[in-house]
Amino acid sequence: MGTFDGKRGLIFGVANKNSIAWGIAQALAEEGAEIGLSYAGDFLERRVTPLAASLGSSFVEECDVTDDAAIEALYGKAGDHFGGLDFLVHSIAFAPREDLGGRFVDTSREGFRVALDISCYSLIALAKGAVPLMSEGGSIMAMTYYGAEKVTPNYNVMGVAKAALEATVRYLAWDLGKEQVRVNAISAGPIKTLASAGVSGFRKSLGYVGTVAPMGNVTQADVGNAARFLLSDWAQKVTGEVVYVDGGYNIMGAPEMDTVPG
Repeated sequence: MGTFDGKRGLIFGVANKNSIAWGIAQALAEEGAEIGLSYAGDFLERRVTPLAASLGSSFVEECDVTDDAAIEALYGKAGDHFGGLDFLVHSIAFAPREDLGGRFVDTSREGFRVALDISCYSLIALAKGAVPLMSEGGSIMAMTYYGAEKVTPNYNVMGVAKAALEATVRYLAWDLGKEQVRVNAISAGPIKTLASAGVSGFRKSLGYVGTVAPMGNVTQADVGNAARFLLSDWAQKVTGEVVYVDGGYNIMGAPEMDTVPG
């Protein structure tokens, strides 16, 4: 028997086979979870639908997370399809490319609004829609990054959005604990994804972290394995936490001198 036999849930944020959300989906499916996938935009449908089919999932729906009516419609379909939900994975982040490089002080007002709306407020909106379907309690998980806590050059406005996301996790954990719904986040090390490609200098950052982190870089599978625990009944009293899956990079104050150029 799998840890997630009889469990049903939605995963938001699968864009292609390289997505962190896809690694999580595979891990949960291996444990017996019944999974629905939601994607952003028609152009992603042709990528996500075959992935869902490979998991035996027939629930694949587009959802614009900036549109409350679209979110409500999605949860209406999810309720009809699953009957209820046990988990929700939020792996959604976006900022205009021009705000992911250069000086943070040059961040545009519109870019800031978009980044905070899609990357942070969407967690609140999706949690609000999911909770009525979690009548027996449940688990909600978001994805964050160390740039929320420490300055990561070129991550810029996304670092601010992730910091807001981590605070949101804690406030939701307080709100929803009374309903036996847990809310946590995984802070993953850098992984090559469609989203990371938009961050200026990402390749250099990936190489640096791989050198400095005690256990090197991480993979989709590493994050998926952590999600198996955090979303499962094994973590019933874990809520409001940010769990690092970054090879230990976050514990480092400075690299070994022989890893520093020059």
